[in-house]
Amino acid sequence: MTGPRVSVVVPAYQSARYVGQTVESVLNQTYDNVEVIVADHASSDGTWEVLSPYAGRPNFRLLRTEAGGGAERNWNRVTDEASGKYLKLVCADDLLYPTCLAEQVAVMEADENVALAAARRDLIDSAGRVLVRARGLPKIAGNVDGLEAIRKTVRAGTNIFGEPACVLLRTDLVRKVGGWSAVHPYLIDEDMYVKVLTYGDLYATPDALAAFRISGTQWSVGLARQQARQARAFHADIRAAMPAGVSALDVRIGSVRAAVISVMRRAAYVAWRRRMR
Repeated sequence: MTGPRVSVVVPAYQSARYVGQTVESVLNQTYDNVEVIVADHASSDGTWEVLSPYAGRPNFRLLRTEAGGGAERNWNRVTDEASGKYLKLVCADDLLYPTCLAEQVAVMEADENVALAAARRDLIDSAGRVLVRARGLPKIAGNVDGLEAIRKTVRAGTNIFGEPACVLLRTDLVRKVGGWSAVHPYLIDEDMYVKVLTYGDLYATPDALAAFRISGTQWSVGLARQQARQARAFHADIRAAMPAGVSALDVRIGSVRAAVISVMRRAAYVAWRRRMR
């Protein structure tokens, strides 16, 4: 295969404060057979100006996305431009740790049955200080059957795989399932993972290979409740699509846990709100 092995795509919106750090974390990977594609979604806060100096770098493309369409539009915009065998989407305030791509590419190169490689991540505050270390993939490591991984995320009541920066996908499978879908907007990433895992296995790395930056807007009471409602609807959709792999009991357990997690998110916001500004 000619061209880059990995496409790292960054959909940016109102990201001037952090997007430079995000791009630098991508450029500083130990794995270098990479193209980087960033699309600014009609930001008005100077995001484009922060990104412009990177435009002349090799294997770096800077795009504009017209206003409208929400995250789904810009996530698909950058993904449609990807030419690598593997795809990693990194939100414009998150970070990759230096060996992230090298470790995940090695896993997927070693086993063609792995459809998705995921790693734990650290939760960081607005200043980049770690709030919680090695979050995600509870009691999971190594190869996991794809349908079993789907059942586990339903039962957990939350996205056990983590945000897109934690995950490496096969680009052909992303296209096969039709790209990113915002039918359940707060689960746009988990929706993709579930669809891709119907075609292969999960490989779970217990180490943190990325960092997810939290903010007050992500942890409000209203948002937590919306996420819980969408999780319940999403799990019901999965049950309807694959009744042999996900049981009614799995969905009921996941619904209860989604409600509990909603309360826990609110408690976390109260504890950390000063560090999320």
